[in-house]
Amino acid sequence: IHVDKSSGINAEYGVLIPRALLSRGVARARSRDISRVFTAPSHRLLAMLGGDALTKPDVVFVLGPPGAGKGTQCQKIVEKYGYTHLSAGDLLRAERASGSPDGELIESHIRGGTIVPVAITVKLLANAMGKVPDGKFLIDGFPRNEDNVTGWNEQMEGKVNLKFVLFYECEEEECLRRALGRNQGRSDDNVESFRKRIQTYLNSTMPIVNSFKGLGLLRSIDATSDPESVFLLTQKCFEK
Repeated sequence: IHVDKSSGINAEYGVLIPRALLSRGVARARSRDISRVFTAPSHRLLAMLGGDALTKPDVVFVLGPPGAGKGTQCQKIVEKYGYTHLSAGDLLRAERASGSPDGELIESHIRGGTIVPVAITVKLLANAMGKVPDGKFLIDGFPRNEDNVTGWNEQMEGKVNLKFVLFYECEEEECLRRALGRNQGRSDDNVESFRKRIQTYLNSTMPIVNSFKGLGLLRSIDATSDPESVFLLTQKCFEK
């Protein structure tokens, strides 16, 4: 097994290796650790994703601060390139509205601007992906912290092809203006929740953005302009 210790990426599987495992050295890691990191976790999940290890769907993560216009750009990408857009936030809000036992927990995190437990989010994403055989997916608003990355790897490694990470950069006050002006009836579209979400983004999401950059997976886009101008920049990321 070859791992580039400077980046933490395994060349064969293309997954991020948990730092705890790297710190003590892959060569000296216990056999169960190697199995946990490098093997497929579940036949059921493989079936849900519609194929075997040779038919892996393409995935693009879409990250950026709240209000940066990720959803708007995802709609344009869907129209031009045929991706399926999966918004982690929309899936969580739909799960909350469905009367799910997790609904109250999800709502508390949404209102508090904190991150929903990764097991819930990855389950919802996997279920949604399983409904689109042979699809290719934009996953919007995920992963949001290192725990999300670890949870994703534990469930999805070897099952998808992570092509790259789109990262929309936008100043905080412009993001706030957009969030308050979109009139979508979201419980977190208020100043107090927005400030909490921004702090969560800065403290938890930016470190993994920097990790993706170090792995050569990040494609950054200035999102401060109008949507059409931003999409011209976005297209360049898909046409490299």
